[in-house]
Amino acid sequence: MDQQTMTAIAIGGGKGAADALHPVQVPRPVPAAGQVLIRVRAAGVNRPDLLQRQGLYPPPPGAPDTLGLEVAGEIVHGGGRWQPGDRVCALLGGGGYAQYVAVDARHVLPVPDGWDFIQAAALPETAFTVFANLFEHGQLKAGERLLLHGATSGIGVMAIQMAKAAGAQVLATARAADKAAQARSLGADVAVDTSCESFVEAARAAGGVDVALDMVGASVFADTLSVLNLRGRIVYIAALGGGMLEVPVFELMRRQAVLTGSTLRTRSADEKARLAAQVEQRVWPWIATGQVRAVVDRRFPLEQAGQAHAYLEAGHHLGKVVLEVA
Repeated sequence: MDQQTMTAIAIGGGKGAADALHPVQVPRPVPAAGQVLIRVRAAGVNRPDLLQRQGLYPPPPGAPDTLGLEVAGEIVHGGGRWQPGDRVCALLGGGGYAQYVAVDARHVLPVPDGWDFIQAAALPETAFTVFANLFEHGQLKAGERLLLHGATSGIGVMAIQMAKAAGAQVLATARAADKAAQARSLGADVAVDTSCESFVEAARAAGGVDVALDMVGASVFADTLSVLNLRGRIVYIAALGGGMLEVPVFELMRRQAVLTGSTLRTRSADEKARLAAQVEQRVWPWIATGQVRAVVDRRFPLEQAGQAHAYLEAGHHLGKVVLEVA
């Protein structure tokens, strides 16, 4: 490999199967005005990557066709506040499954003190998503109660920790006893194994919930709405259990409830920059005090990205799956 090329992961044939991912040699990106170049040391694996591999989540205009929404590594070509050699992590529109990536300098944050690249690569996508949806869209406040569906996903483990750091209570749901136990170990006040328990009963016993962060969707909507307190908010970040809701409008009115949600990848560069500044101001101090930590379940070499996707799809993980980049 020469200095003009790099290894990246491409999507081949196989109708979107995990084993369609394979390493290729591609041109090394050249940073444009306002961008920095990062030598990638680790890249987070996220569910949107799985959807893109299956042809269901195309990259936004101008983003690389290759997968990868978050990385950690070293600055090679600096800009703005960043100098060559700085240890950083970054939120991307795509292209993280590679040895180098060019990214808007405003979307880059410092690797927290004491963290390695593997831990830092597990941070941007989850921290940005949770902050935007839990604290901005959901308006979660100290003393309120959060209902969190999907508690042991990468988003889930970050949401538990950030909600607790902000002074909220957390009622988490998971689909197995060991996953519920893992949620409690991360700080959840109550964790329900939905394979044999009712989160509705647990939520009512706790006094209802003020915010629900939901990546399941239709299959739990009616029950989630039924335990929502007055002026409660349901915030959608995915719909693994169905994307079409049948909404009882009068019940919504009676509770003065809000249904909302968002995606992160398609936000404008300026909006991501605003969010990065907010995350650094609010979340990085929680990391410094140990209230928020990285939870990495497994790591795979970059060349085994297909195995990493298959592992994430199996659903047995606690926290994040990360690719190591040589």
